[in-house]
Amino acid sequence: MPLTAAGEFAVYGPSHWAALGLFAAGCAALVPLGRAQRTEPGGGFGEQARGFSRAYALAIAYVMIGTQVYSLLPGQWRIGGSLPLQLCDLAWLTAVGALWTLGHRWFTLTYYWGLTLSVQGLLTPALHGGDYPDIDYLGFFGMHLMIVWAAVYLTWGLGMRPGWRDYRFAVAATLVWAVATFVFNLIAGTNYGYLNEKPGSASILDVLGPWPWYVLVETLVILAGWALITWPWTRR
Repeated sequence: MPLTAAGEFAVYGPSHWAALGLFAAGCAALVPLGRAQRTEPGGGFGEQARGFSRAYALAIAYVMIGTQVYSLLPGQWRIGGSLPLQLCDLAWLTAVGALWTLGHRWFTLTYYWGLTLSVQGLLTPALHGGDYPDIDYLGFFGMHLMIVWAAVYLTWGLGMRPGWRDYRFAVAATLVWAVATFVFNLIAGTNYGYLNEKPGSASILDVLGPWPWYVLVETLVILAGWALITWPWTRR
């Protein structure tokens, strides 16, 4: 376990394990809850599913809008970290859209972004702030947990499924984000998405080589990983 000063977040320290335990408990609760809400013939969405999904969407919006406003306050604002340009900043918006509408395109992005990139954020958090109960800790893990829980609830709970067309849509949407964010990073001197350099803390990117090769390797890994989590739903 890494040694840090009091109050500083430690990867795989007690507060990190607590967040991972909460993640597992939330998944274990949301899957049977979603399955119990499949009240329509053929596994459709009844009033219980729509009511719970919309309440969950509002909860995500409430937490994340509050966190975003806090990051823009004087003393908190910094151009390299306060703007909602990380992919997870978009993923919570797609999670809200998917839960509120139960629409397939919203679900698609929540599925691919949530079950890979947001999970990576939970496992190797690049959290440069205080430990629990610091607002940086609560905002970071709150966002990632709610995104992944939404993807799990919609997929294994309500039974929504991706296909190869969804795979192509997610790849195209992510490519648009990556190009736009890379250009912004060059202009503003920032590093959103870690597209221009690696994060300062340890992450999975450390084993993928130097820039720009780690970006290429990460892209290939994501394409392969997304294909693997698409294939089981399309076997028939």
